[in-house]
This record gives sequence, C-alpha cells and structure tokens, in this order.
Amino acid sequence: MTFLSLLTPVADDMRRVDDLVAARLESDVALVRQVARYLVAAGGKRLRPALLLLACGALGYRGEARLTLAAVIEFIHTATLLHDDVVDESELRRGSRTANAAFGNAAAVLVGDFLYSRAFQMMVDVADMRVMRVLADATNTIAAGEVMQLMGSHDPQVDEARYLEVIRRKTAKLFEAAARLGAVLAKSPASVEEGLARYGAHVGTAFQLIDDVLDYSGAQTSIGKSLGDDLAEGKPTLPLIYTLRAGSAAERDVVRQAIVAGGRNDFGAVLAAMRGCGALDYARAAASRESEAAQAALAPLGESEFKRSLLELASFSVARQS
Repeated sequence: MTFLSLLTPVADDMRRVDDLVAARLESDVALVRQVARYLVAAGGKRLRPALLLLACGALGYRGEARLTLAAVIEFIHTATLLHDDVVDESELRRGSRTANAAFGNAAAVLVGDFLYSRAFQMMVDVADMRVMRVLADATNTIAAGEVMQLMGSHDPQVDEARYLEVIRRKTAKLFEAAARLGAVLAKSPASVEEGLARYGAHVGTAFQLIDDVLDYSGAQTSIGKSLGDDLAEGKPTLPLIYTLRAGSAAERDVVRQAIVAGGRNDFGAVLAAMRGCGALDYARAAASRESEAAQAALAPLGESEFKRSLLELASFSVARQS
C-alpha cells in the first residue's frame, strides 16, 4: 500500500487542485511569487486536500467547490508550516531547506500571512456561510494549539492529556475540517457529517503520533527532516511523556534533563531510555487505536471506492515510514 495508490479515485481531482494552487499563489509582489514557487517545488503529500476530495466522492458530491476548498485547506496547512518553521527555527522540511532558511524569517512569516488571506478570499468565493464557519473555527483552533505547544516547550510536567489536546487542536483539527467539509458540501445528514468529522480528527491524531515516533526511529532521508528535531526544541511528545511515567529512575532523569535543556546532545541516551521502557511501541499502539476509531466512524457511509480509500488512509497513517 502506497500513498499514491490510495489516491487513485481522486487522482484527476488532485491534479486539478495542484493547478489551482499554483494559479492562486500568483502575486504581483516578486518575493511572494518567489517563495510561493519554492513551496510548490518542495511538494508534499497534499493529504488534507485528498481527504476532503475522498469525502466528497464517498458522498457523491461533484461540484467545483470541492476543488476550491481542497486548495484552501492546503493553503491553510502550508501557512501553519511556514509559521511553525520560524517558531521552531527549523532548517529542513521534506528533504529541502525550509522557506525561513532559504529566504529569512520575515519573508516566511509574511508569505504565511499571504497564504492565510488568500485562503479566506477563496473561501468567500464558495459563498457558503457554513463552510466559512467550519474553516474560520478550524483556523482559530489551530492557532490556539500552536500557542499551547509553545507554552509546553521545555516543560517535563506536560502530561499525556495535555499533549493530546495540543495535537487535537494543532494537527487533527484541519483533518477534521477537511473531512467535515465533504459532508457540508454534499448537504449530508448530521450523523454522516459528525462521523466524517470524527474520522478526520482520529486520522489526524494518528498521523501526528506517528510523526512523533518517526522523529526518533525514522530515517532522515525518508522523513525529510533531521532526527531529533522535537528533542532539540524541547517538545515533550508522547514517547518522552511515557518514558517519564514508566521508565526507570535513570531513564526518567535522562529524559527530564533533555526536555529542559533541548538540543540533540542527549539523543542517543534518550532513545535508549525510550526503547528500554517500550515508549515507541506505546505511542504506535496509541496511533493504532486512533486509526481503528477512524475506520469505525465511517460506518454510516455506503460502500464505494472512495470509502475504501478512506479506510486504507487510516491504516496508512500508522503504517507509513515517512
């Protein structure tokens, strides 16, 4: 199973969304064009737009608004990445230099603002107040999640519940919005809409949990970023939190000091501590539970190739290596 094979039912739509993204990134400001083209060239899975398109397909909606909103979702996501990379001082994403590393922090922040505002321009074009409310609420929730994560940096007191709340706001909310919008556009019953929203939230949570595992166990060439980025930034992710709860006294000390200090100097010792108490397996098991919950949430949907892809996408979110 590959990500591209999951997208077969919406492959043509995805190409049209890519064309729309490129067209709507155009600007009469040279630096905006330069950074925007850099972002397009960097690629990405376009996972969130794909989720929206698959939801629309599963519910039989074929209106043009699906393409516009898929591009909107991608713009919002890309804007959050631009701002994230500035806050985290990241230099590598998807195997390439981040926009802030290539163009500077000021340019990255301001182009992120451009993407947010372009997303809201396109949102208005759809002329559906319910769509606007879903996306406006999601964007606000994501921003609050970013602040919550910042507040938890270098804090070994962050527990699993607080960590999961950050994920649900910062990452899962846009997945949730993308899936929900498929039902909103199709004017589906509330039970179907809520089922798709739950699906998106669970898939987004699983996706982030695996990201946090891969930060310690992935291959840099596969994940497209430096191993130990989370540790370097003092982010208490689930593998660290579990080690603080279940590790030996020595393992807890290593992890606590690493979170407080940040940096990668203790990466080897932290990884050994995680493996010693099964922290990575614990996080993977949590991701698997989220994947199973996502699949269960699709029960109200009729059988189709789109639903099959949604089910496989939930499995892929856990099985992936990048």
